[in-house]
Amino acid sequence: MRTTISHNVENPEVFKQKLLLWSQQFHEVVWLDSNNYEQTYSSFDAVLAVDAMSSVQTNHCDAFNTLKQYQSNCKDWILGYLTYDLKNDVEPLESHNFDGLEFPDLYFFQPKKLFLLKGNQVEIQYLDIVENDLKTDLKNIQQMNKSTNQQNQDSVKIKMRIHKDAYFEKVNRVLEHIHRGDVYEVNFCQEFYAEDTTINPLETYFKLNEISKPPFATFLRLNDLFLMSSSPERYLKKEGHSIISEPIKGTAKRSMNADEDLQLKTDLSQDEKERSENIMILDLVRNDLSKTAKKGSVRVVELCKVYSFKQVHQMISTVVSEIENSVHPVDVLKSTFPMGSMTGAPKISAMNIIETLEETKRSLYSGAVGYFTPDGNFDFNVVIRSILYNESNNYVSYSVGGAITAKSDPLKEYEECLIKAKAMRDVLEN
Repeated sequence: MRTTISHNVENPEVFKQKLLLWSQQFHEVVWLDSNNYEQTYSSFDAVLAVDAMSSVQTNHCDAFNTLKQYQSNCKDWILGYLTYDLKNDVEPLESHNFDGLEFPDLYFFQPKKLFLLKGNQVEIQYLDIVENDLKTDLKNIQQMNKSTNQQNQDSVKIKMRIHKDAYFEKVNRVLEHIHRGDVYEVNFCQEFYAEDTTINPLETYFKLNEISKPPFATFLRLNDLFLMSSSPERYLKKEGHSIISEPIKGTAKRSMNADEDLQLKTDLSQDEKERSENIMILDLVRNDLSKTAKKGSVRVVELCKVYSFKQVHQMISTVVSEIENSVHPVDVLKSTFPMGSMTGAPKISAMNIIETLEETKRSLYSGAVGYFTPDGNFDFNVVIRSILYNESNNYVSYSVGGAITAKSDPLKEYEECLIKAKAMRDVLEN
């Protein structure tokens, strides 16, 4: 059972910062922040969960059934992540590429302490075994000061896993597959990394979030493993019987000049190649959702709409469906994973090509982070625009990618990757 109180905060932004600073004493942390970005389907402005009462951790083998059992038995808030390589549980696929990060394939935990922020109100839910901590914790949160966490961080020397010429060669191989009819679209990604490197995860997150202010920002800690994400993309949300997916495909840079920026946004909305990318993935998502949907309930509510973020313009479509009471929430995730925006179409063919041409395991990149509520609702982001860090291995990584279609120009695809990578690189290189 949980003890629940509602607490009023004068300045939500200051409280959020103090809350995240306070959370660093714990070994299990999930922080989700909308950055007050206007979202049609948002339930909370921010969520913090810390300190595991129970947890589940596994590799890809039978992972979704393991999660299903854990969620069903727990009947409480659980938060955690799904890595991209859970594809190997869904389909007869394998992953043998290099992995410098070594995240478990799946991890979820039931938090002893939970904070749900909306406007000037924070709902605080503590498991009864720690309810006596509540007043003390609130006092300690208010006393937190950002300067206590700050430390000088050396500039990180970033290396490319796939150099420019090799990238062109690999994209041309993807195009050969497309022209042969093996696949319509492949989301091809490359890793940037640093070895023998120490960073301050929370300070890195603060800097990344300040640059981007995305609607699905995440700070995640699992012992010595960290995710700092400035994701703009929702993977999947369940609210009652409704399922919502908002795939992103189509990117354009921003400009400081208002007229030029508006032109860049307009050009993206009318770009034939970008629209075709988006619609291909939208069709894939519709097909995925139909596996669990009531007949005739899958519908597109927004097609190729361009949204503006601090770093980039993005083309986003929204598709919804309705499910029966009998459908388990984990089955909705399993039937749509990995998200089409990070694979391509057809999905299995695209994933096989990805495995052959990419040189590292994606790990948590292009996976998802989110939560389940006690009544089986959920909300998950897509892990993109993110920095991953294994503190014990002193290994830092971020990956970026783009959709390769028949109309792709390798040079333009490469330049789009650099646009997407800019915020992570700026943060790490100071």
